[in-house]
Amino acid sequence: MRARGKPTVRHWGMRIMLKLVIDCDADAAWRALHSPRAVAELYGPLLRLEPLAPLPTSWSAGEDAAVALSLGGVVPLGSQLIDVSDFERVVGGQRVRILRDSGIPLSGPLAALDVWDHQMAVSPAPGRPGRTLWRDRLVIGGAAAPLLWPVLWATWQWRAARIRALAPSWAHDPEPAHA
Repeated sequence: MRARGKPTVRHWGMRIMLKLVIDCDADAAWRALHSPRAVAELYGPLLRLEPLAPLPTSWSAGEDAAVALSLGGVVPLGSQLIDVSDFERVVGGQRVRILRDSGIPLSGPLAALDVWDHQMAVSPAPGRPGRTLWRDRLVIGGAAAPLLWPVLWATWQWRAARIRALAPSWAHDPEPAHA
């Protein structure tokens, strides 16, 4: 977990977790996680993410970017730094790919948080060929976390519905040029 403006200290945070099986293969889900456009669609039309500088077509590990958040493109909610890293694990003999956003809210209500650690994991769904097990974990911390947790929990439920709705279309996304 990452503390802003303070030495790194282990914080106990509040968690929001999702675990769902989606209708696309793990490779398509992994490509979608690396697509700024696909990630922005996960929040729409409820929330809009607008880049503060040009974004790549596909995120690469080590890249970061700032985005502005708004409610329906009308009510400003602040800005967020997205800082992407990738890693893999083998769990139960299954390859699990994990994208971690260790960025931090820069302004707006979420900037009151001291900890923001968002990890999204994809792997083939056991016993369900062509489908993906999607796991999503957000850890938040700080004095404002108990107040913001219900709003973020509701937002993550929206995300889950959008992930389920959009996943079938990800199977048709082309491979990135650098793949």
